[in-house]
Amino acid sequence: MNSGTGPGTITPDGSPVEFYTLLPPGEEARVIAAATPPNGTVLELGSGVGRVTHPLLEAGLEVVAVDESAEMLAHVRGARTVCARAQELDLGERFDSVVLASYLVNLPDAELRHELLASCARHVAEGGSVLVQWQPPEAHDQWEAGRGGERDGVGIMMTELEEVSPGTFAATMRYTAGERVWTQSFRSRRLTVDDLAADLARAGLALDGFLTEDRTWARAVPA
Repeated sequence: MNSGTGPGTITPDGSPVEFYTLLPPGEEARVIAAATPPNGTVLELGSGVGRVTHPLLEAGLEVVAVDESAEMLAHVRGARTVCARAQELDLGERFDSVVLASYLVNLPDAELRHELLASCARHVAEGGSVLVQWQPPEAHDQWEAGRGGERDGVGIMMTELEEVSPGTFAATMRYTAGERVWTQSFRSRRLTVDDLAADLARAGLALDGFLTEDRTWARAVPA
């Protein structure tokens, strides 16, 4: 079960909204923009507070930001927002890139993974791409309690890790900013490349390769 603690709103998946407003942008937007045609359209599933959305807009892309948390979406500026569960979404529109980030594809529930990828397949344009951020097995195998760091005054550390069943891990993260402290607990499934390819195929998608050297971003296309 996902859960979270700390000041401010905690979303149903355990995410602390206030913490994510403080987290600086990473490399996600650069990877997505490089894989999307100039001035193209992006459907971002699980956009959160817009830490990826906003750099994508600055890159000249048209973004529709989807999240199940209205509190998260309240922080998104400049993009069309849709408050909905990603797996249930059916906009009747197609996009150059559909983004499934935040390692959602590593959720332990195989049926939920399928529903999320099926939503991606429903919304990707012919000739477009589904861009999936995942934990490849070599990255998953490096997880350990006590691992973390700090950037721009924001700290992230994994404080607990347990393999609760073969290939499924329960983890707790501790986030800090000044004197504020949050925790977020979640479960993650260790997937191989073959597992990922099979999940994509079940949703009518084909694995087309990886966008980064560490393989944490995969590209899929309509099969």
